[in-house]
Amino acid sequence: LAGILCLLIGALFGFMPGIILASFASSLGALFCFLIARYLFKSFIEQKFAHTLKKINEGIKRDGIFYLFLVRMTPIFPFFLINILFSVTEIKVRSFYFTSQVGMLFGTGLFINAGTQLSKINSVEDIFNQYIIISIFLIAVFPLVIKKVIETLRKYKYED
Repeated sequence: LAGILCLLIGALFGFMPGIILASFASSLGALFCFLIARYLFKSFIEQKFAHTLKKINEGIKRDGIFYLFLVRMTPIFPFFLINILFSVTEIKVRSFYFTSQVGMLFGTGLFINAGTQLSKINSVEDIFNQYIIISIFLIAVFPLVIKKVIETLRKYKYED
């Protein structure tokens, strides 16, 4: 759903206004979800997701705030689940917000750009425009590139 909304925002507002709008809206939405979960549903979440929280807390101990950044950059994790699960960790609210803002920015930019390019389609021939093809290709390849970067960073970190 977030990807579709970013495509729409890119088509309606263009790249720079769209990325500013989507970036702040998604980060503030994540923060509100985080705060609601932390202060209203903390005990329920801790009981329901005890096993998963153990893995997250181990990741935070191992990688610090970089762990949240990696999770945000990996598009396979639903963002609402990240917001909820990180709400019951010891991460500070400010760190959660800023790391989420930066971690979601690149993926948001890809979708906003694709929406901007898609808005320029006026005929069937326009579908084969190089910028549209590149935008869609980048969205498709993004998860694979991020996975490889994360693997490389982890390998590099543990070799030191």
